[in-house]
Amino acid sequence: MAVETDLLHDRFEQGGFAQAPPVAGLELEAWLTDRAGHPAPMNQAFLERLGSPDVVTELARFNIEINVAPQPLAGDGLARLAVDLEATWTRHRTCAESFGLKVVSMGILPTLDAAQLCLANMSVGNRYRALNEQVLRQHHGRPVRLDIAADPVLAATGCPSHLCGEHHDVMLEAGTTSLQAHLQVTPATATRYYNAAIIASAPMVALAANAPFLFGHALWDETRVPLFEQALDIGSRGGLPGAALPRVSFGSGYAGYSLAQCFRENQARFEVMLPLALPGPRERLPHLRLHNGTIWRWNRPLIGFDVEGAAHLRIEHRVMAAGPTLADMFANLAFFYGLAAALAQDPQPPELRLPFAAARGNFYAAARCGLAAPVLWIDRQAQPLGRLVLETLLPQAAAGLRRLGVADGIAAPALRTIEQRAASGRTGADWQRRFVAANGADFARLTREYAARQAAGAPVHAWTV
Repeated sequence: MAVETDLLHDRFEQGGFAQAPPVAGLELEAWLTDRAGHPAPMNQAFLERLGSPDVVTELARFNIEINVAPQPLAGDGLARLAVDLEATWTRHRTCAESFGLKVVSMGILPTLDAAQLCLANMSVGNRYRALNEQVLRQHHGRPVRLDIAADPVLAATGCPSHLCGEHHDVMLEAGTTSLQAHLQVTPATATRYYNAAIIASAPMVALAANAPFLFGHALWDETRVPLFEQALDIGSRGGLPGAALPRVSFGSGYAGYSLAQCFRENQARFEVMLPLALPGPRERLPHLRLHNGTIWRWNRPLIGFDVEGAAHLRIEHRVMAAGPTLADMFANLAFFYGLAAALAQDPQPPELRLPFAAARGNFYAAARCGLAAPVLWIDRQAQPLGRLVLETLLPQAAAGLRRLGVADGIAAPALRTIEQRAASGRTGADWQRRFVAANGADFARLTREYAARQAAGAPVHAWTV
């Protein structure tokens, strides 16, 4: 690990990364459900019938991960990304229907029961077993503890609003599914884009919020955040300077001179979770990349290699929930890429004007309360997040997409979807809460109604209850 970290530092110093224009990519996690709306642990049979290398298992047997080919952002690249995702999604729906199943894109499935998050429902794969063993070892036999409480303003659904419990394996992590945006950048722009992604996390987690229910409880707008953090509540090594840093966190600060700092921090502060001897040359950094994959910052730098062996840098933005529709997710991606570009290219770096502690506070407030969350922005003015999106961030995102060369005919409709969602306050989380308020806590019906609207394709701000 130390040798590979030094090699990576040398690569940063010597400019050993691709210099291509910005490239966009994504990973989308989804649920397999039966026709009643309950989790269906059948991903192995599903993937065997599907026969696509772009779809893989996730931790639980009722989850899958969808990948599509990355695209340059300039021109119609975003549109090609959307077309590829839609074609892939359609194939999955058809394959699932052949089993009598549905594929559902949703942050947390409301019908999920704690008892279903068990080792019997762990996907096939030595990596998952090893992850579970290492998490239990680092917990020293202690159970994983959940303690999530709703904001009182959001607790008026009739459901319990404070969840406490214990779990005895790693499977709580499988309760969350996300849309992860990838952005390939150059070393010269990497730190600015990384810091921009951190600052953008609050509006993104609120706009994409789609996980208000867990085990029958009404909790945060984006309950994925505390669930994932508590599911892997393993701190950094003791005895080191500074406070302990969890393996799932908002991070320890902005990047400074280089993203190499993040990988130095990985080596210094985190115990290797999967101590495997991996094949391949050290120059491909196999152990460093595996170690980085077991440290889940909400914004994470990644090192990749193309088929010719050339290295590239990516920023992985992990804060967005999966769903509600392909139109919503495309709008989320466009808004993120545009806002990140605007912040990263601002002549006055926003990370010098907004303290990291404020960016972190904004993120957790937005995860808890969604677009109603009060946030402290770069101008040091506190305001509701929904108003900030409408008055400040949408124009910035539009300008950022223009700088990236995204065709206006692609950018404008996507940003209009964001505008309508922010103006109405109707996110996926809001729709789920309104559905339960109107129809009671029938989570199977909620899931079926949600899946039907998702299949119809209209953005969530147009959904009725």
